[in-house]
Amino acid sequence: MADISLFKETGIQITLLLVLMIIVAGLIIVVFKFLSIYGKILKRKESVEVQREAENLSSEEVIAFEEQEKALHFTPPENDLSGNLPPEDKKGVIQNINSVEELRVFPVKRRTSSLQKYITPELSRLILFFLGTAIFWLVLGTTFGLYAGIKLVAPDIEHTSWFSYGRLRPGHTNAVFWGWASLAMMGLAYYVIPRVSNVENFNIRQGYLSLILVNAAVLSGTISVLAGVNNGGGEYREYIWPIMITFGIGVALSLHNFFKPIIHRTTKEIYLSNWYIVSGTMFIVLVIVIAYIPIWQDGVGETIIQGYYMHQAIGMWFMMINLGLMYYFLPQQLNKPIYSYSLGVLAFWTHTLFYTLIGTHHFIFSAIPWRLQTTAIIASAGMLIPVAAGTANFLLTFNGAWYQLKNSYTLPFYFMSIIFYFTGSFQGTVEAFRYTNLLWHFTDFTVAHSHLTMYGIITFMLWGFIYTLVPRLTGKEPPKILVGIHFWLALIGLLFYVISLMIGGTQTGQLWIKKKPFIEGVINMAPFWLWRAIGGSLMWVSHLIFAYNFYKMVKKQDDIKVPKTPAEILATKKQFGNTEFNT
Repeated sequence: MADISLFKETGIQITLLLVLMIIVAGLIIVVFKFLSIYGKILKRKESVEVQREAENLSSEEVIAFEEQEKALHFTPPENDLSGNLPPEDKKGVIQNINSVEELRVFPVKRRTSSLQKYITPELSRLILFFLGTAIFWLVLGTTFGLYAGIKLVAPDIEHTSWFSYGRLRPGHTNAVFWGWASLAMMGLAYYVIPRVSNVENFNIRQGYLSLILVNAAVLSGTISVLAGVNNGGGEYREYIWPIMITFGIGVALSLHNFFKPIIHRTTKEIYLSNWYIVSGTMFIVLVIVIAYIPIWQDGVGETIIQGYYMHQAIGMWFMMINLGLMYYFLPQQLNKPIYSYSLGVLAFWTHTLFYTLIGTHHFIFSAIPWRLQTTAIIASAGMLIPVAAGTANFLLTFNGAWYQLKNSYTLPFYFMSIIFYFTGSFQGTVEAFRYTNLLWHFTDFTVAHSHLTMYGIITFMLWGFIYTLVPRLTGKEPPKILVGIHFWLALIGLLFYVISLMIGGTQTGQLWIKKKPFIEGVINMAPFWLWRAIGGSLMWVSHLIFAYNFYKMVKKQDDIKVPKTPAEILATKKQFGNTEFNT
């Protein structure tokens, strides 16, 4: 097997194609942004030409423009609109005339519901607290991850037990899982659920209690894993059971809160976003209970449960809720409906069917029964159905609206996360094949895959959603140039990180297949770990920029503007005439 050519293996060929797709998608964003910049250059050139022409206008042309300006502001007498003569436009007021052929009796587009255009200020504050604490854990958790990556390059940088690699790694993974991604998803869900249910019926105190419990669990869990206290048999060296139960109770409180608007919804249908969000929240509570019950935590049974636990946490919690959020935010950002609701339903049920069966595909050629390994491989291949359905649904929703990528600072996050959803999920299927699993498992290739999914899919989606939502809650947008820098640093850093570890992990796997000493694999990874640290540094800097952008979006205005003009006074009246709501 060691002599088999890599490029003849289907799994390797598919992986190379998927990486190429990611690079092409990034280049598409570059082209759109270049077209936007080029368009601005042309407009600036046209503006200069018009100014030059205006400077050289003759007196007759000036008089003609002045007459046209008067005509545009002309108000006819009350009896000037009557008469039997055909209509004329001698003053040139009308610029564009369109004839309507169809009868305007029936509406072309029908809305079956009247969505609220607001949420209460109390809920806005709760959402912002969820997002703010999530960003805190993003920065802290990825600081742990960056330092762990640096220690692979410079292992003797220091020897403090709390910051050893074996403790930094679980501190990093658990902080970004349960702190960053979980809190961000829950905060965004508190916005989406009432919007698609047309009613806001949350218990705000219960929401804050959920927020406190989840943050308390992540804080105490971070301290405990850095102190060396963890659930030792777990995949990620997880928090011990009292801490994880605290997290589960916090999530369960929000789950109860989520049910209220859905139960009291004013529309008959339950929109697909709520299917995904509520199902994902129910699953994670069940997964935590199953993973921490001690009756089967022994031997092979513990391995099977760990495979179930780690994959359901990823696919039925993070992926499930983010897909639900995407079904709400993407159509709204593009100002058009989702391409196919039926495709969304297909993706939902096939995702639920296949993802719950794939946990043991990480343990091919292990002591786990062969039938379970084969079941996991088949289910992994079955995951191509929901992935293809979801990706097609999202990209076809872009159809006719691709031009918006040029000027939007949120849509590039949406687009790249969709591409990562397809490539990362497909690559996970490929990694379940027996040969590729033998080649890649326990190597740094698995680390690359986890970042391709949790970072490329989940985190890029969350960034797009947060940049979409927070300006609606606060009325303030982030500095657009910094959003662009954030996007490109994160994307380029992730590509450095993922591609280097994929190459190095493949080479290490080949060495192991050839029965080479383990230390040769470590030596082989040295230059690739350097690229990992470089890419991780770029990603970490992008997180600092993102945190600053969030601060700019939520920072209160320093200047006090006193309304003086009639328009400003009327605007103030409109604002305070409906103080119950925050648009």
